[in-house]
Amino acid sequence: MFPTSSIPTRTRMTATAFSRMFSSKRPRPIFVAATKQHVGKTTTSLALMSGLQKRFEKVGFIKPVGQQHVTVYSPALGEDIRVDKDICLLKEQFHLDHIDYRHMSPVIIPRGYTKKFIDGQISYEEQLQQIKTAFDEVSRASDAVLIEGTGHCAVGSIVHVNNAKVASLLGASMVLIANGGLGSAFDELELNRVLCEKFNVPIAGVVINKVRPDKYEQTKYYMSKALNDTWGIPLLGCIPDRPFLGCPALADMEGLFHTELMCGSMHRYRHYNVKDINLITTSLTRFLENIRSKHPRTLYICHVTRDDIILGFMAEFQRNRRMEERQFEAALLICGRRDKYEMADEVREMFEGLDGAPVMVVGYSTHEAMQMIHDFTPKLNIDDKNRVMKAVEHYEPYIDFDQLLQRVSLGE
Repeated sequence: MFPTSSIPTRTRMTATAFSRMFSSKRPRPIFVAATKQHVGKTTTSLALMSGLQKRFEKVGFIKPVGQQHVTVYSPALGEDIRVDKDICLLKEQFHLDHIDYRHMSPVIIPRGYTKKFIDGQISYEEQLQQIKTAFDEVSRASDAVLIEGTGHCAVGSIVHVNNAKVASLLGASMVLIANGGLGSAFDELELNRVLCEKFNVPIAGVVINKVRPDKYEQTKYYMSKALNDTWGIPLLGCIPDRPFLGCPALADMEGLFHTELMCGSMHRYRHYNVKDINLITTSLTRFLENIRSKHPRTLYICHVTRDDIILGFMAEFQRNRRMEERQFEAALLICGRRDKYEMADEVREMFEGLDGAPVMVVGYSTHEAMQMIHDFTPKLNIDDKNRVMKAVEHYEPYIDFDQLLQRVSLGE
C-alpha cells in the first residue's frame, strides 16, 4: 500500500558541491521550533548542527529567547553572564569558538520577567534590538546560522517575542518538529503553521520524531503525502524512536531529587530504563534472588527503614566483584520523607569512603519517587557525552540535508 524502505535519507552531495551551490548566496537562517514540549527539538538541533558543519566551514548558533539559564564566562566581556542552558551544550559540543557566549543568548526570561514586561519595566524595542544585534554578530562570523526556538511557535507571545515573530525578524526559514503519529501530529503542526503564515515565515519543512519502529514506513509515507498535498511542505526527516535517549541517568535523578549519590559517583552517567525500576517489598532472600537473576542494569527502590535490603545490596556488590561474575550495574534508591524517616547513622557510616555500586538517598516516599521518575523527561547536557553522541548518530542520518538546504537557498 505504501513504499517500504528502512534505509534513512542520507547525504547525497559532497561538501564541495554544497560550497559551490552557496558560493553566490548564503542560505537563509534555519529556525527550529517544536509543536510542544518534549518532542526532541534540542536533539534535532544537535543533528542539524552536526550536518551543517559537514557542509559549511563556520556554522553559527543562537537561541534568541531562552528560559532555563546557566552562568558562563564570556571571554569577550571578561565576566560571567547568563545564557540559556542549551547554548552551553551546542557551543561546547561543536566547538563554536568563532562566536562568543554574549551573542548566543540575547534574551533570557526568568521567573518574574513577564510581570516586569507588562508593568513596563522591560522595553519591547530593547528586546528586539538585543536579538537583532546578537544575531547580526553571529551571522557576520558564520557561513550559515542555526537558530533554536523555545517550545512551540507561540511561546514568548506575552512579551511580544514569540518564535514565529523572531524568525520573521531574522529572515529565517522554519523547521517544525513534531512527535510521531499522523492525525494528532498534523493538527499540532497546523496550529504552528498558521502562526508562521501570520508573520510571513517560510516553512522549510517538517521533522517527525520518536516514530514507533513498527509504524515507521506508514508514518513516513502518509505524513510526507499529507504535508505535500495540503501545504506543499516536504517531510525533511522521519526519526524512529530510540528509547535509550529518554532513559534518565543517575545524574538526572540527582537533579530531579535535589541530592547527590552517596556512593558510586563514578557511575553518574549510567542510564536506567524506567521499565526496569523494581520496588523492593519482599524479604532479603527474595531480593538477593532477584538481583542475581534480573537484568543487571536495574534501578532498585526501597524504603529507608529496610536496613536489611540496604546492607544486602552492598554485600551483593562486594560478592559480585569478588566472584568476578557479570558486571554489577544495579543502583539503589533509598526513599523516606525527611520529616518522618532518616537513615540510621550506623548504616550511613558504612558508606563513608566507599565508591562502589551507586546508592542515592532521597527525601520522598517510594510512591512519590517512582511517580517523579515516571513523569520525568531527561534533557541533553554536555556532561552526558555518551547520550549526546548517540543522539546525533541516531538523528542525523534520517534528515534530508539536500532538500533542506535547497529550500533555504531558494528562500522558500
